[in-house]
Formats: sequence, structure tokens, C-alpha cells
Amino acid sequence: MSEPVTAYLLLGSNLGDREALLAAARQQLAAGAGEITGQSGLYETAAWGREDQPAFLNQALALRTTLGAAQLLAHCLNAERHAGRRRLEHWGSRTLDVDILLFGNEIIAQPNLLVPHPRLAERRFALVPLAEIAGPVRHPQLGLRIDELLARCPDPLPVRPWSG
Repeated sequence: MSEPVTAYLLLGSNLGDREALLAAARQQLAAGAGEITGQSGLYETAAWGREDQPAFLNQALALRTTLGAAQLLAHCLNAERHAGRRRLEHWGSRTLDVDILLFGNEIIAQPNLLVPHPRLAERRFALVPLAEIAGPVRHPQLGLRIDELLARCPDPLPVRPWSG
């Protein structure tokens, strides 16, 4: 058993019942990967990368886990499969996307896992919900706090609180 670490995840969905898919993912991750110790509100966000698709619902989670990063990634991918995710095109529409944004203060560079998320500082849709629950947390490579990264983020796409 490893020492517990706090991982920050981003959930996203732009197909189907987005709110229900995020709720199911939270439940599945809490049941198998660790304890959710914080969660942002839900945000409706414009699609990034390929803007010709439906808007996403996004939410950041703080997950206290004893899993290693690779094991956590396996749980994230399992949650995506459980939600019916099919990887048909890069940055395409999806029922569920679960990204590991941060894993404690670790810097991980493996073929299938890069942590911190390599484009975190460029994506307002990730930084807004993450700043809500982890504003003072420092990015282990950039040395800046998450709220500082948000203030400097060049991404102009809208991120709006979701009211259901």
C-alpha cells in the first residue's frame, strides 16, 4: 500500500446525459480509486481543439488515493469505457473523458501518461474548475499556482457555471 496522494482529475462529457455521466463517473472513481475530497461545480464549456461539436460539461475532482499514477489511469480509462466512450477521432465528441491533471507533486513522463497534464496551462475549461478546488496548489513544473495559471491563460473559449 502506497502513501496517500491527492490527484486532481478533470471529468468531461459532451454526449448523452452529461450530468448523469459525470455523476456515475464520480461514483465509480470513489468506489475503486480513492476518496473524493473535493469537487468543483459543473461548468459548461466550449469544445477545445475541434469547436464544431456540442458543448462539454466539465468538473474537477480532488481524489485522495493510495494507487500509483498508472493504476489510477487504469481506473480512469475503465470509467470511460463504462460510460460507453469510443475513441473514434482525436478531440472528438465523447460520453466521458477523465484526465489526470496533477498527481501530487509528481512529474511523470511515460508513453501513455504525462503528468502534469501537458496542456493544462492552455485550457481554461480545465483551469476554471481546478482553480475552484485547488487555486493555491502549485504546478510542479511551472512553479505557478493554479489560480495564477488561470489568470495568465490565453484560451478565450467561454466557461460558464452550469445551472442544470
